[in-house]
Amino acid sequence: MEERKGVTTFRGNPLTLVGPEIKAGDKAPAFSCLDAELKPVCLGDFKGKTILIASVPSLDTKVCSVETIRFNKEVERFSADRFAALTISMDLPFAQDRFCATEGIKNLTVASDHRDAAFGKAYGTLIRELRLLSRAVFVIDGAGKVLYVEYVKENTTEPDYASALAVVNKTVGAKAA
Repeated sequence: MEERKGVTTFRGNPLTLVGPEIKAGDKAPAFSCLDAELKPVCLGDFKGKTILIASVPSLDTKVCSVETIRFNKEVERFSADRFAALTISMDLPFAQDRFCATEGIKNLTVASDHRDAAFGKAYGTLIRELRLLSRAVFVIDGAGKVLYVEYVKENTTEPDYASALAVVNKTVGAKAA
C-alpha cells in the first residue's frame, strides 16, 4: 500500500499517511465504516447525493469536537434529499454515539473506521504511526466524482470550512426558505 511521508504533522512532527492522495476530479473510492449500531456505512449509501466527508483523528479532542459541531451547524442549511454529511474517525462507535448525544449532533452521520481502516486506506488519511485518521475534508457529487479535497497540513488546526461549504453550496444550494 502506498505511503506518503511528511504530508501531515501532529504538533509539528511529520507523519506518514497510508493510502493514495485523492484529488478533485478523481472517482471517489468505495469504503465501509460502522455506525453506532455497528451497521455498515458505505459511500454507496449516499448515491445521488452530494456528500461532505470530514476525516478527524478523534472526537475526544478539542479540534475534532469543534470541527464536528461546526459542520453539524453549517450543513443544516442544505436539503437532506440532495445532500449528506459524514464525519469519520477511528473512535469506537459507542464513544461516537455518546459524543453525538452530548453535543446534539443531528445533521450529519458519524461513522467509525476502527475495524478495518477501510476509509483511511482508501482516502489516504490513515496515519501509520498513530493508527488514527488525519484531518481532511472531501466533497463528492452524487455521481461519485470528487469535487473538493483538503488534507489539513497540521492535525491540530481546523480545516477551511468556507471553501468546502462553498463547493457544497454551489453544487446543491441552500434549502428553500
